[in-house]
Amino acid sequence: MDQVLRVEKRDGWWKLVLNRPDKLNAFNEALHTALYAALGEAADAEVCRAVLLTGEGRGFCAGQDLGDRRPGQGGPPDLGQTLERFYNPLISRIRSLPKPVVCAVNGVAAGAGANIAIACDIVLAAQSARFIQSFSKIALVPDSGGTFLLPRLIGEARAKALMFTAEPLPAPIAAEWGMIWKAVADDQLQTEAEALTQRLAAQSTEGLGRIKQALEASATNSLDQQLDLERDLQRQAGRSPDYAEGVLAFLEKRPPSFGKRTD
Repeated sequence: MDQVLRVEKRDGWWKLVLNRPDKLNAFNEALHTALYAALGEAADAEVCRAVLLTGEGRGFCAGQDLGDRRPGQGGPPDLGQTLERFYNPLISRIRSLPKPVVCAVNGVAAGAGANIAIACDIVLAAQSARFIQSFSKIALVPDSGGTFLLPRLIGEARAKALMFTAEPLPAPIAAEWGMIWKAVADDQLQTEAEALTQRLAAQSTEGLGRIKQALEASATNSLDQQLDLERDLQRQAGRSPDYAEGVLAFLEKRPPSFGKRTD
């Protein structure tokens, strides 16, 4: 069986590469299973402190592989079941992973591929990359968290227009609108994304995880609820060995060494 997901374990971080380049890395059941499992392994592995997600070849991800969706093959598919079994758990795992997830969009990100990308914590894209909410072209509803995430990133008006028209959004405009962090030169994308992931891996994993938890909760919390959560998370942070190391390193005028202590 072809290796649909390539896992490259680096020093302190893992690079997960969608590896169906002949299909623009479109998702089938095997890729779903492999990526979900790899993220779970990354979450549990102490040696993995950050994750980089990208695609092999000329595209990041074209969304769902429609090869097994041809009408007339066994009756209409239950796409709700597909979401329940695969896409929804995947998005939940990315959003709840207690470690930073960087996404390097190396080419087209369409349909679920676009929404999986923006579900990650920090998104970089090649200048030539495009994001396409292609669902309306086949009479579907944007999924994989798109109807939740996209309007919060770029506003309802822009999100609705992109979803209704399915027009490609070039990476530089996506960055200008705040949908992604930034667009970089095509030949620098992987280098910059890897350097960023390595930088995050050197920081306090628990600290970044708490930031991620607070931001995720802010989407639905009231201000009072969010203030209470900040209080609780800050209490945990202040008692952590990483905080003690960070303060000591600051006072000693040296870089902190997070996650490398034996105590």
